[in-house]
Amino acid sequence: MQLIVFCGIQATGKSTFYQQLFFHSHVRISMDLLRTRNRERRMLDLCLETQMRCVIDNTNPSRAERAVYIEPALQAGFRVTGYYFHATAAEALVRNEQRTAERQVPPVGIRATRNRLELPQYSEGFDELFFVRASANHTFDLSPWQHEI
Repeated sequence: MQLIVFCGIQATGKSTFYQQLFFHSHVRISMDLLRTRNRERRMLDLCLETQMRCVIDNTNPSRAERAVYIEPALQAGFRVTGYYFHATAAEALVRNEQRTAERQVPPVGIRATRNRLELPQYSEGFDELFFVRASANHTFDLSPWQHEI
């Protein structure tokens, strides 16, 4: 039983990373897909109840936002893995421009998320943490977390 929590500003490759690594093994829980917090919560509850592996594919910039997923997962006996997607706002804005018009995020939204971003910490309940950086051709550099404060 595994809950994966993505963390990072918009346009850093989170959904592409999900498609490449977890599409065939984990349910994707995403506000982009589910559109309401009620639906999102119900989907999380169902995954926890049925012991289904899942990925929270949202920006999750703050400790408080991540706790909404981590705390019930730990109570349900899940292992919790975090992936922090690193990018500057400038890099994310360039990637955002490469998206189709309907998938683009307003630049002010990217900057606002960056301003709220708190680096994830093991003390939040993570069993594992990874640092992810998008590279060329929709690939990713992945390394173990070494940013504990």
